Amino acid sequence: MLLINNFWTLFLVSAPWLMLGLLLAGILNVFIPTGFLQRHLGKEGFWTTVKAALIGAPMPLCSCGVIPAAIGLRRAGASKSATTAFLVSTPETGVDSVSISYVLLGPFMAIVRPVAAVCSAVVAGVLVGRDKSDIAPPLHEPSNSSHCHDTQQHVHDSCCAPKQAQTEKKSTCCASSKPEKMQFLGKVWQAIKFSCNKLLSDTMLWLIIGLFFAALVQTFVPTSFLSQWGGGMMAMVAVILVSIPMYICATASTPIAAGLLMAGVSPGAVLVFMLAGPATNIATLGVVGKELGRRAVIAYLIGVIGVAILFGYLTDYLVMAYDFNVKTAVAMQHDILPTWISTLSGVLLCLLMLRLVLLDISKKLKASIA
Repeated sequence: MLLINNFWTLFLVSAPWLMLGLLLAGILNVFIPTGFLQRHLGKEGFWTTVKAALIGAPMPLCSCGVIPAAIGLRRAGASKSATTAFLVSTPETGVDSVSISYVLLGPFMAIVRPVAAVCSAVVAGVLVGRDKSDIAPPLHEPSNSSHCHDTQQHVHDSCCAPKQAQTEKKSTCCASSKPEKMQFLGKVWQAIKFSCNKLLSDTMLWLIIGLFFAALVQTFVPTSFLSQWGGGMMAMVAVILVSIPMYICATASTPIAAGLLMAGVSPGAVLVFMLAGPATNIATLGVVGKELGRRAVIAYLIGVIGVAILFGYLTDYLVMAYDFNVKTAVAMQHDILPTWISTLSGVLLCLLMLRLVLLDISKKLKASIA
């Protein structure tokens, strides 16, 4: 019973911040133009790498979602350094993970995490970009439909530009899709639908696993159990080895990190886990090797893991030297939000998750019948 109670408490504390993050992530997904990334990430160089890292940092994509996006960028002409920076910063942090980091790990970790993620992405991108054994991306011309969905392109688009040879009946592309005329509330509703369907579906399984792990640690692991070896290089190497085979996004890694923190692992080692976990899984490394070259994998790992360890040591130093308060959800639950907001958000989040589960079961049943 204590385990269930701790799990439910953590779930309620996390729910309002997770829902806020999901909404912000959905808004970013809807309001960023389709061709924005391709137009700004095509050149090799330091500033392009920085730009790719900053663009990817707030994006609502997890470890699984960033892979096709990064492949699309590369094949649309993005440079190796920009592709790498986007591939690192996007799953390591995001508006949703920052909001839940604030409530589960405290404001200090919520600030350090995105800063470390961007630095990690820039270093990895620069290192990969230095590899001159380039694998040319299979460039392809965008389809007509992609032109029409780009709000920044107008008369130069092959589909949307008027042509004498085309009749009004054949020019259906622009008539059927005019995002520039979409009302603001319509876009907000589209963002809500994306958050409550695709984004929540991609994150909820690992989120539940992470919260259960945190509750398990809180219930059965004494606070001093891991404190003897919870910091330093050994702890950081251990969390890296654990994180590499995991297929987890930044949001879902946060409650696991909170559980490690409650078990006595140092804030620096916890930060290393949150950076290395989403960015160094086997699937991502496979994409780097295939799209950017085998030698790029080594540069990628050096950049991600090296910067993660450096920021891990820096975090532990700042916490000890300046006495920054790294709180967990249990310590913060009484001074963040009113109880009724947490309860209402938790119930609503449960209903949204249950809806997705029922829809998935319904699809499987229909498929088996057919």
